[in-house]
Amino acid sequence: MLKYESTLITFTEVPDEISYCFNLSRCPCRCENCFESWLRDDIGTPLTANVLREVIEQNPCISCICFMGGDNDHASIVEFAKVIKGIKPSINVAMYSGFPSIDNNLVAVLDYYKVGPYKPQCGPLNNPNTNQRMYKIVNGHLIDITYRFQQPKQ
Repeated sequence: MLKYESTLITFTEVPDEISYCFNLSRCPCRCENCFESWLRDDIGTPLTANVLREVIEQNPCISCICFMGGDNDHASIVEFAKVIKGIKPSINVAMYSGFPSIDNNLVAVLDYYKVGPYKPQCGPLNNPNTNQRMYKIVNGHLIDITYRFQQPKQ
């Protein structure tokens, strides 16, 4: 069962999207110097199809639902992506994963997929040295859009 500890609406997690983000708990990744280490704990509110329906109905301007985490239960992310598309097909679905490898079951249902653990020596997505990758998924193909987070040095 997935649980979320908090939510936020942001313009920065997924390029060109107004994203409603769920910060999911029980993260198994244990990244060094994690920004949100409390999300390792089993805390929060159960995420359900009804919660997703309410979010979509109450936030008509969102264009994306982003799962921040969920690596403890990829099968539920797959099911929730299908629920979201069933409620409102125009909403994109994204996931921020701390796993270093790509799960093809997720590729089949996501529109955006961030992979890679946070490594302090490499930095986050906005660092040109990052080990993390953000992909836009188009017809099952992964298109690396990590560069969209990085500003040229001035």
